[in-house]
Amino acid sequence: MALLTTDAIVLHAFDYLETSRILRLATRDAGVQSVIARGARRSTRRFGAALDLFASGVAEIQTRAGRDLQQLTTFDVTVARPSLGEDLDRFASASMLAELGLRFSLGDEQGTLFGALTDALDALHGRSGAAARMSALGHAWHLVASLGFSPTVDICCACHEPVPPDEPALFSHPSGGVACARCAGGFRGGRRLPPEARQALRAWVAGEDASSSDAQVQRAHARLLKEFATHHLADGAALRAFESWVRRFA
Repeated sequence: MALLTTDAIVLHAFDYLETSRILRLATRDAGVQSVIARGARRSTRRFGAALDLFASGVAEIQTRAGRDLQQLTTFDVTVARPSLGEDLDRFASASMLAELGLRFSLGDEQGTLFGALTDALDALHGRSGAAARMSALGHAWHLVASLGFSPTVDICCACHEPVPPDEPALFSHPSGGVACARCAGGFRGGRRLPPEARQALRAWVAGEDASSSDAQVQRAHARLLKEFATHHLADGAALRAFESWVRRFA
């Protein structure tokens, strides 16, 4: 058994038996880890705010090869983020980001997921309403891209030729991005993105801000992300936190 000491964020937590809790952590050094905090419900002295969703800190984990569930021995909180639970849009946005991180993760990322989620959750602080939802939208695309699922925005997903940035383009979810005018006829379904929508998507994937105050535009971008995530992630299972977040754009 080896001791792993690493920065971590709590993405999911639930009670186990009478005294313990099971947590899903995004760690800097070992990707996503499932851990059990034995006795955590009986005494908060060892874990304290570590049992709270979205808290960041330094975790000590006893690991054993071949086990899916490791043992959390301590968690020293550095950032508790209680404000994420004080506003419905902040909480829905943070929950959506955590769900995406868990679904997109392959489990062995070295800091990529941890860094993207840290930036995303910190950016929600102090935001509410549409501002919180739009911040989460941009960071969700950056999270998706950081983990290797980046949609193509300027290169045709079929022939790989450049698509001029000032032209509308068909976005194909199954193919993972935009199609040029010549190839678009070969795709069924999809959404036609105007140049400004492609510009926003390009910025979000790169980790830049591209907020819009237009409610219709916000809803359209939320639907685009939902369709992309559902196709590439869901595998027939519901994305409950994601669905709840999208409904707040209605």
